[in-house]
Amino acid sequence: MYDIILAFITAFTLTFLAIPSIIHVAKKKNLVDEPGDRRAHKESTPSLGGIAIFAGTIFSIILWTPFKYFGDLQYILTAFIIMFLVGAKDDIDPVSPFKKFGAQVFAAFLLVFIAKIRLTSLYGILGITVLPFWISVILSIFTIIVIINSFNLIDGINGLSGSIGLLIALCFGTWFLLIDKIELGIVSYALAGSIIAFLYYNFTPAKIFMGDTGSLIIGLTCAILTIQFIEMHNTIGASPYRFKATPAVAVGVLILPLFDTLRVFIIRLINKRSPFSPDRNHIHHLLIDLGFSHMKSTTILVFTNVVFIYLVFSLQSLGSLKLLTLVISLAIFLSTILWFFSSRKKRIV
Repeated sequence: MYDIILAFITAFTLTFLAIPSIIHVAKKKNLVDEPGDRRAHKESTPSLGGIAIFAGTIFSIILWTPFKYFGDLQYILTAFIIMFLVGAKDDIDPVSPFKKFGAQVFAAFLLVFIAKIRLTSLYGILGITVLPFWISVILSIFTIIVIINSFNLIDGINGLSGSIGLLIALCFGTWFLLIDKIELGIVSYALAGSIIAFLYYNFTPAKIFMGDTGSLIIGLTCAILTIQFIEMHNTIGASPYRFKATPAVAVGVLILPLFDTLRVFIIRLINKRSPFSPDRNHIHHLLIDLGFSHMKSTTILVFTNVVFIYLVFSLQSLGSLKLLTLVISLAIFLSTILWFFSSRKKRIV
């Protein structure tokens, strides 16, 4: 317990103290994100905040993790470094999507094959329990890549990606603490501490953005926590903290980044465009178009994610398939209403 508290404080302190220097250097070297048609900000803003998030998180994990309980930590840290390097390079000098995707696949392979962070069961969804090895590998790599990119995609307004990452880290981290998985609790709370420090500088008016470095690190960490949350249910037996619809609960916790990613990819494919082509169809863009500020939009979306978390916690007795259907249906309903009012306002204007 004390290790988790110290990990949180260490990550927060290091990140909080590092960001002013990063802002100074970024402005001095003109390493800033310029306003544009797809940008929601109006002024040139440093975009290297992810460096501080990475430094605070990884330093805290290394300092406070009991290595005798976390033998695979070295491989997780290696995946962190891969994401940091490609993210920092992209923030300074843009990297092609192909190279960025290749780095994500490499990091996912390390986690799945060497660190053994792998989904092995669907817990009865569609009658499937234990997954064949190669299906397990493919599904796990796919899950990691989707979650990583989902945080990159929602990082479009001040505070959103960081706030959602914080919510997920605290949610999973608390659960790991309750089942006495201190090492995963340290990872969760180290990330949470770094994000809170970053958000102090990222809330409107934003002094710095997290850039790809931050979104990739947060996405990778949340992917690891999500898979471990699902897999730990195979080992905790009749624990009072065991969920009855584990995959559905995990999806509910990550509903905003996962659903928004699925939604924009489908819209782009319907419009015969590449699913990776940029646009302004994200849920946060719809809120901005309705006239909400960055902070109001972020607050609305974080609150909505909290409601979904409460929903999946409360209705887990429905079972995974029914609960997943309910969660996705509700997300489609709410986003359709938002799209309707946003489109209506555009026509009026």
